[in-house]
Amino acid sequence: MTEPLLFDTAFDFAEGVAMVKMGDCLGFIDHTGDLAITIADPNIGVVSSFSEDRAVARAGDYHGYIDRTGEWAIEVQFKQAKSFSSGLAAVQTDGKYGYINRQGDRMIAPQFDLAESFSEGLATVKLDDQYGYINPTGEAVIPIQFRDAWSFSESLAVVKLDRQLGYLDSSGQIAIEPQFDGAFNFSESLARVRIEDAWGYINPEGERVIDLAFNFASDFSEGLAVVLVQRQWGYIDSTGNIVIEPQFDFASDFSEGLAAVQVGGVYGYIDKTGKFAVEPQFKNAAPFSEGFARVQMGDRWTFIDSTGQYMAYRPL
Repeated sequence: MTEPLLFDTAFDFAEGVAMVKMGDCLGFIDHTGDLAITIADPNIGVVSSFSEDRAVARAGDYHGYIDRTGEWAIEVQFKQAKSFSSGLAAVQTDGKYGYINRQGDRMIAPQFDLAESFSEGLATVKLDDQYGYINPTGEAVIPIQFRDAWSFSESLAVVKLDRQLGYLDSSGQIAIEPQFDGAFNFSESLARVRIEDAWGYINPEGERVIDLAFNFASDFSEGLAVVLVQRQWGYIDSTGNIVIEPQFDFASDFSEGLAAVQVGGVYGYIDKTGKFAVEPQFKNAAPFSEGFARVQMGDRWTFIDSTGQYMAYRPL
């Protein structure tokens, strides 16, 4: 039987590599399990996944970015730093957030109390307890005016006015009137919403297309969504029909055709018929990404493929 390649810490695969840590060894492995990127600076203690060929790295109390050689691409200098998106990353200096490019040049001066990554050409920013949206030049194209605001997804963004949540379009107009106690991003043309303790789904016109009938609901992914019915987790399709009966102690979104579920205190993976593709046996389990999923065995992590085969042991 193949001996699994075990790590103290592991992240999901992104851009062809996954961050792993074993003892004092910190680096990135490729899909074969070989060490593809060695972290050059021994002072680096935490590294994120790669995004646009840059990974956030922390040394001491400050952050910078490494490239795929494992060297500093942008020297450690930021109190906080977020992943790159659309060529820009939000960073915090002197208590304020601004944006830099992949070379580390300041593109939008630090001026915000909070700043999120760009999505669909706009980024959420916060100033004096209110939120709005800027474009990549730093112009406030949707004025700072909301009590809360989320990133755009499928041309709509959740915003909060008074105590209720609704949706904004990219022109800054309210597309769906604030009426929900909970509201989340659109995914596959549906968004989960909550009124009091009941969850359901709306379409981009704000119509309730799946009744508020669930104790909890997740975003749609690969045509299915996790729902909670009387303490058991199952899956519905985009019409609201239950296609995998609520039967699990916990369930997660589908990714690459499989979903991690928990039964009897351990995790395995099901396919879209609800049958186990990988039998329950793990202490914890993450979604599949680039053909592999992180799973926890005891206090260590390893990777499996969609058949449940372990990434084979090899010394780092």
